[in-house]
Amino acid sequence: MSLERGPRLSGGAGRPALQALQRFLEPRPAAAPGERCEMCTEPIDAGHSHVVDLASRNLMCTCRGCYLLFTSEGAAGGKYRAIPDRYRYLPGLAISDGQWDELQIPVGMAFFFHNSDLGRFVAFYPSPGGATESLLPLDTWREVLEANPAVADLAPDVEALLLRRLGGRQVQQAGEAGGEDVTECYLVPIDACYDLVGRVRTGWRGFQGGQEVWREIDDFFAGLRERSEVVGDG
Repeated sequence: MSLERGPRLSGGAGRPALQALQRFLEPRPAAAPGERCEMCTEPIDAGHSHVVDLASRNLMCTCRGCYLLFTSEGAAGGKYRAIPDRYRYLPGLAISDGQWDELQIPVGMAFFFHNSDLGRFVAFYPSPGGATESLLPLDTWREVLEANPAVADLAPDVEALLLRRLGGRQVQQAGEAGGEDVTECYLVPIDACYDLVGRVRTGWRGFQGGQEVWREIDDFFAGLRERSEVVGDG
């Protein structure tokens, strides 16, 4: 994918700027995903950054230099946005069993982010078919937002509220006190949510998923907890 050509530059003063943009305007050789930057084709490692194409909602693997181009709001006319690298755990999430049921999420995991094109939050959940959208009841969601002001700090399009509902038996197995249902809550980069989606999609077997995929899911959330900053009181 190449950027659209802007106004033609002329004169000596414009020549350096034109040369700087030349690598974006010239055709680029195809590169294997995850091995080269999808903007400039520079080699990248496994810990590379991501940029969101807001028009297509696709994640683009990028080198550090290209990533930094889109960290400023409004860069490239707002077409691309860099995904921040902050992970936060919200142990004091206020959401009732009734509110969770009203959110109509058919599985025990879901992520929510503000879609700037639509001007509202949207909800998705991991499934064997990929990320599946769920209709979000606005009244219930408004109550959740009002009870959890930390969620308002999420950057639109690039950060998400990730929830996992744990049953009483799961809570006890995890070594937590009590045996009642609880909801784990994380404020994460949007690419972390799609990492979870990919694990579910590729690992799911049969109707229940299989033990292997649930171990993978447990490992994923354990990793989130380990790297996340705690926000608020538990």
